Amino acid sequence: MKISFLLHNAYAIGGTITTTFNLAQALAERHEVEIVSVLRHRELPNFVLDPRVSLRPLVDLRQEKDHPLHQRPAQVFPRSEYRYGQYSELTDQRIAEALATIDADAVIGTRPGLNVHLAGQAPPQVARIGQEHLTLDNHSPRLRTALRRAYRGLDVLTTVTEADAAAYRRRMRLPGVRVEALPNSVPDPGLPAADGSAKVVVAAGRLVPVKRYDLLVEAFAAVAAEH
Repeated sequence: MKISFLLHNAYAIGGTITTTFNLAQALAERHEVEIVSVLRHRELPNFVLDPRVSLRPLVDLRQEKDHPLHQRPAQVFPRSEYRYGQYSELTDQRIAEALATIDADAVIGTRPGLNVHLAGQAPPQVARIGQEHLTLDNHSPRLRTALRRAYRGLDVLTTVTEADAAAYRRRMRLPGVRVEALPNSVPDPGLPAADGSAKVVVAAGRLVPVKRYDLLVEAFAAVAAEH
């Protein structure tokens, strides 16, 4: 089986890139796997990609940043999507061409705007799987409206939590689309699990609202007196 991932920029740094590389590596044990990166801005990815996984960029910004079509706004990628400013008629064109000629059995989109492309442009014989790496509530009403229309063209939509899967089923009205919770892929840490005796909790990551460190502080406050 051949599986393709459609990724915003495999050469950047971020959680979606990390979990995509992890999942691609795991799938490569039994399948042919490729990552199609819409954008490229450097020679090599920041993260190590399993050599069994092929990587194919569509727009190389080092040479094509000033391409005439890249100066025109995207028409397919939703305007209300967070990354809209990085997309253009050129990315619209390259993504459409890649999907029209793709020879994969399944294609996995990794962000809302790419899922819109996937739902509307992948060949009918391809299994179209959209991933949600944030939450439905994180999206603006305008984007949710666009996704409600487009996502009916998906076969499967995955979320990272059961709560978000339930929200998609309840609020998005996607008949015929299988909605499932599938947590992010992480490698075995190779360390023993915490036994609960430690007195310090450590969290590492970007200190930005979307990471919800406020919830971590509130949760620790609820048990701090006992632990």
